[in-house]
Amino acid sequence: MSAVFDVGLEHHLAARARLELLFDAGTFRPIRSAVGDGVLSGSGRVQGRAVVAWAQDGSFKGGSLGTAGGETIARTIERADALGVPVVGFPHSGGARLQEGVAALTAYAAIFRAQSVATVPMISVVSGPCAGGAAYSPALGDFVIMTADAFMFLTGPKIIERVTREVISAADLGGPKVQGANGVAQLVARDDVHAAELTRELLTYLPDRVGGAGAPLAPPAAPPEQDPGDVLPECDRRVYDVREVAMRLTDRGGFFEVAPRWARNLVVGFGRIEGRSVGVIANQPKHLGGCLDADAAEKGAWFVDLCDRFGIPLVVLADTPGFLPGAKQEQAAVLRHGASLLRAFGRATVPRVTVTLRQAYGGAHIVMNSRDLGATLTLAWPNARIGVMGARQAVELVRRREIEAGADAVALADAYEAEHLPVRVAAAAGFVDEVIAPSETRDRIAHVLELAKT
Repeated sequence: MSAVFDVGLEHHLAARARLELLFDAGTFRPIRSAVGDGVLSGSGRVQGRAVVAWAQDGSFKGGSLGTAGGETIARTIERADALGVPVVGFPHSGGARLQEGVAALTAYAAIFRAQSVATVPMISVVSGPCAGGAAYSPALGDFVIMTADAFMFLTGPKIIERVTREVISAADLGGPKVQGANGVAQLVARDDVHAAELTRELLTYLPDRVGGAGAPLAPPAAPPEQDPGDVLPECDRRVYDVREVAMRLTDRGGFFEVAPRWARNLVVGFGRIEGRSVGVIANQPKHLGGCLDADAAEKGAWFVDLCDRFGIPLVVLADTPGFLPGAKQEQAAVLRHGASLLRAFGRATVPRVTVTLRQAYGGAHIVMNSRDLGATLTLAWPNARIGVMGARQAVELVRRREIEAGADAVALADAYEAEHLPVRVAAAAGFVDEVIAPSETRDRIAHVLELAKT
């Protein structure tokens, strides 16, 4: 049995059934089936596209990983990388097999190395227990999908209780609510069938390998006949759901959000514009007023890096008053995570268009793919405001003595805003490429994507 898994296995779909759910009917062909050892691998087609996959049988020797099974998984990942096709794994394991000692640990090392050097998309679907080394493997890939009754952790509840006397359930330790909120799991499914559906849909947005090679194209489709600008409330202080803006820019209004439970003040996901996959990264005014914080910056850096690695263009929807201030944010290393997001955008080579919807102030304006971070095109809607900080905060700093002497702080703020913050000021100085009507946004983005193909 495993060295770290100490939670009883429940009945789950067999490994073969999970693979059949993933692949188009009748297309799965097993590989290395004679090796066995609790691992089934093979290849098939997902919506007509070649995909390689492997799955563990959680009922075989307690779901532990042995050397033969580990070799099969490593060779499957290497085969997918050599063929240049995505690989999907279904881990269901308690970790290394105790009876095989260090050899089982070596098997995990081979899997980890294969994942680390692979240049194809890697998706892990966790539908049951996943502990110890088995939990590291999904985290090394590109996406993790968990079902509602799955859990992932390095050390199980019983061992934690023995060592630390902390009593905790498997779900509270590493269930989908925990791993979804911290960004380990990007998607949560209701069950195995739903997990297969999410995996199949996610694959439609991803290329075959790093650089965008083999990126799937869909027939171009019109967006909803709704002006994206109508989503914004008339009152600047009211919130709205930025996902509605994204859906009014994409083909058929399709938007596939990933990591929705992690750092909800930043939305990331995929859509299509004129049939081509794009990554969308947007401030979410519904949460923290759209402020960036350490978690949002970490999430954004992860997503920008992923899209750049796979050659997926980026659409950035900016509406943020700045970074969230406070001691907790400094303790959470907001500087390091903010720098990671800056670095991700600064290094990105894919086409990326920034649209400032309503406001973008200070460091948050820079971080959200500003012109001098290398944005391909920077656009803004007519009522947007861009500056070092909001008007009220600015006058409290630069006109402090006048306010203390009795000057009208509101009037001073209004005057500062009118002079410094309208987007036309930034546009006149060249810091924004063009101020456009919201209805023109999709056409401008599509034009950039078309130019990028030539």
